[in-house]
Amino acid sequence: MNIKNVLIVGDYESYFKKYLKALKHYNLSFKLIDEITNKDLKWADAYVGFEPSQLLQPSDVNWIHTFNAGVNNYLSLEGWGKSNTLLTRTISDFGQKMSEYCLSYILADLQNHKQLQAQQEEKVWNQQAPQALRDQTVTIFGTGQTGQRIAKIFSTLGMTVYGISNSGSTKPYFQKVEKLEESKGLIQPSNYIISTLPFTDKTEKLFNQSLFNSLNQAYFINVGRGQVVDLEALKRALDNDNIRHAVLDVFEPEPLPTTSDLWNRKDVTITPHISALTDIDEAITCFYQTLKGIENNEQLQNQVDFENGY
Repeated sequence: MNIKNVLIVGDYESYFKKYLKALKHYNLSFKLIDEITNKDLKWADAYVGFEPSQLLQPSDVNWIHTFNAGVNNYLSLEGWGKSNTLLTRTISDFGQKMSEYCLSYILADLQNHKQLQAQQEEKVWNQQAPQALRDQTVTIFGTGQTGQRIAKIFSTLGMTVYGISNSGSTKPYFQKVEKLEESKGLIQPSNYIISTLPFTDKTEKLFNQSLFNSLNQAYFINVGRGQVVDLEALKRALDNDNIRHAVLDVFEPEPLPTTSDLWNRKDVTITPHISALTDIDEAITCFYQTLKGIENNEQLQNQVDFENGY
């Protein structure tokens, strides 16, 4: 693949300084997304940035690299079927970040933080023993790099960790992995359910009424994509006590509209898509490493599989 001219979307020139010497054989152009023209796209061999220009078509360039881990906004472009354009995504320590995010809420739950805060406000001294992590079972939907990282950390802490995936293939750090259609025996006894799933045709509203009915007072955390959850079904599951609390970091659309009744529910915790924010330095490092991999004709770990959608 011939990459010479690289169009970088956003005001990131200062962040690229440490790589400018290594990239001296390339022509770099930094443009704000609203400033991009058809002339820029005709000039570029590669398009790099968080989101696609409204003018961008896959066939315009040889390579598109997104600074995001997710690729839904790029996959929504028309014309992939007529293009041989390479699409890559940023991979980083998202699993570590999401592990810490999820663990913070699980520990707060087990250590009775809400109850203790309420007792303090009422000046009540009432001892209630915290529950132990080692006595908890967690099922993680998605057993890729992110899911495996969460599974590694949680299993190290003594939790029983199960996984749900398309293939049901055994993966490190999971005590057992099943396909969704065979997973009822795993998810029914789970204290915590975590979704790390990307948005694809197969995962859209995967968390529906049928799946939620299989849960028994589970604590649900979504750090994957908002589109995988049927929110109306989630509300019914909360009302029916299939789920006792939901921590939601991702939504469709984002930001979550102020008219949504989720804001007012005490059994829902809303965070503004911060469980694994993309660090621009990490994103640029991944871009550079991917470029070197393309130069050396290496197999790319972050190449998007169009059939799977990630």
